[in-house]
Amino acid sequence: MTTGRVTYLDGPESVQLKEYELPTPADGDVLAEIVRANVCGSELHIWRGEHPYIDDGVLGHEALCRVVETGGDVRDSAGNALSPGDLIVPAYFATCGECVQCGRGNPEYCENAYKYWSRSPDEWPHFHGTFGTHYYVHDDQYAYRVPSDVDETAAAAANCALSQVLHGLGEVDLTLDETVVIQGAGGLGLNATAVATELGAETIVVDGVAQRLDRAREFGADHTIDLTEYETVEARCDRVHDLTDGLGADVAVEVTGVPAAIDEGFRLLGKGGRYLVMGNIIPGKEATIDPGLAVRKSVEVTTTMRYAPWRLHDALGFLSKHGDDYPFDELVDASYPLSDVDGALRDSANREVTRAALVTE
Repeated sequence: MTTGRVTYLDGPESVQLKEYELPTPADGDVLAEIVRANVCGSELHIWRGEHPYIDDGVLGHEALCRVVETGGDVRDSAGNALSPGDLIVPAYFATCGECVQCGRGNPEYCENAYKYWSRSPDEWPHFHGTFGTHYYVHDDQYAYRVPSDVDETAAAAANCALSQVLHGLGEVDLTLDETVVIQGAGGLGLNATAVATELGAETIVVDGVAQRLDRAREFGADHTIDLTEYETVEARCDRVHDLTDGLGADVAVEVTGVPAAIDEGFRLLGKGGRYLVMGNIIPGKEATIDPGLAVRKSVEVTTTMRYAPWRLHDALGFLSKHGDDYPFDELVDASYPLSDVDGALRDSANREVTRAALVTE
């Protein structure tokens, strides 16, 4: 094989497959082929024209890859030598090591994080995203070899939701015997439930879709609150207080993407609570909150976008240790050939599938 194909977004809800010569990796870089790439909510935002910074370019960031060729003697970010045939998961963003944020020890805020992602496919090395037959991994992207005991479907999602919640829950220091309310039982919410369970926390998951709440229980939720049963914020707050001996939750995690959920999160927390907000990532939307309530409770708010890149290694370790304890392999419920990338995006946007994956024919 001397050529490969990649998905190019040339406008809102308009994609095409383009073909290019496969690049020879530069020193320290890796050319990989895509085993499977998932359709994440971020891709849907970009595809619909909702992203504040990206409106065209190559799509895809969440994938399991197989090494095709390395630029010299290349090791993964844990020091393991990489060879053709090895399965790897790369962080989708760069960490340049030279900007102010990297210098401050905050590589997740790297000012050059997206210097490769979603670029025009006409720019070398062409394969800037994972919706394609191949993906080019630069030497300033973290990447890790996948343990042999990790399911491929689970591994493909490791560089997004699981890494993100491991980072976020670490930032709010969730610990044993604390109570955490997780607002939303999508991909982030389910991963957060599993991680919180393994940390020894008591978990309460809030959602309005019965199937998602069933899945939350499979991922370790101790309690679930159905929005169709507890229809008002007051009813949900009362339920959380009932489950916490009247105290409110120690930690709340917002992964809904719904602005109104933020004020509710403040209300679900007890005094001295910590609030982790990860779901609302699109600027321009507004939420009404009661700042006096938050202040009187002394709520500490933490927001996270991306993750410390070594959290990807933690995510693969988590899957190696706990992957059989939760149905991570069932989070993807539909597979599409790369040639039907448009169908995968449309079905995902219309919620005809829960999670779609693209596989190379």
